[in-house]
Amino acid sequence: MIITRTPFRVSFFGGGTDFPVFFNDHGGQVLSTSIDKYCYIMARELPPFFDYKYRIRYTKREETNSIDEVSHPSVRACLRYVDLPYGVEIVHSSDIPAMSGIGSSSAFTVGLLNALYLLKGIELSKQELCQKALYIEQIILAENVGSQDQTASSYGGLNHISFSAGMNPDVSPIDLSSHRRDELQSSLMLFFTGFSRISSDIASAQIKETPNKIPELLEMKKLVDQGIELLNSEVPIDYFGELLHTSWCYKRTLTDRVTNQDIDDLYEQARAAGAIGGKLCGAGAGGFLLLFVPIEKQVQVKQALSHLLHVPFQFEEHGSHVIFR
Repeated sequence: MIITRTPFRVSFFGGGTDFPVFFNDHGGQVLSTSIDKYCYIMARELPPFFDYKYRIRYTKREETNSIDEVSHPSVRACLRYVDLPYGVEIVHSSDIPAMSGIGSSSAFTVGLLNALYLLKGIELSKQELCQKALYIEQIILAENVGSQDQTASSYGGLNHISFSAGMNPDVSPIDLSSHRRDELQSSLMLFFTGFSRISSDIASAQIKETPNKIPELLEMKKLVDQGIELLNSEVPIDYFGELLHTSWCYKRTLTDRVTNQDIDDLYEQARAAGAIGGKLCGAGAGGFLLLFVPIEKQVQVKQALSHLLHVPFQFEEHGSHVIFR
């Protein structure tokens, strides 16, 4: 039996530049961190006593005799790709609901691939795991996904991730002093809006609009460098919140599906209560709202958004890893 634990992520700057339709011509980059909220995958060889070969449990339960009968797209693709010579039981559990904007779908694929390869006796490097997850989602499944989620979940940590043509993101850890890291981490608040959304639909609209949004995406790409420079300087950390606000102002123009009146109202309520900046995580239209809030203003922001679920979190360093074997 193998159990993997794979982190979700929050992205600060550069989201949208991690789509191949953009970075193949212009290069892309993001500043993101994995967080201590996880996807858990248990995988084991299924004993030969059952009248089925594959038992899969997530929000549904599947029992099938062939991979072709598996309805979950990522599970079906990963089982075909890894090609184990025996039946398998797979059980998924998660700290965070699906369709919430912090990379849950890609964390699932990364964690599942990690577990299945370990069942096969193969321990993948972080780079190999990332590349295989990208291949599954972008080539085999042809999903409308970027390249940052698979990378963040595979590698873990606070990273500058660069994208160019191909499936080999360049990952550079951001090495901050413990004081600067604590300043950043303690200023971030995460709220669940309660609005779930299908990110691939929003991403599809964004991909179609990308040729018309090159100037905006290039400005969003520049914010990555500005954010890293700020973190590595002695500039007051509150300016990071200002950059987040600037990034959100660009992001909300990428398509008319990124935000809506409810989301805009929540964001303005938070800003009025003391948040300096923030953004919706992921493709937009719902899921998690990330806010930069000075410590002395956090009680007021929690009160202003008391109808939302506040989810405290910490940065995470390990990426997808085994917790039981």
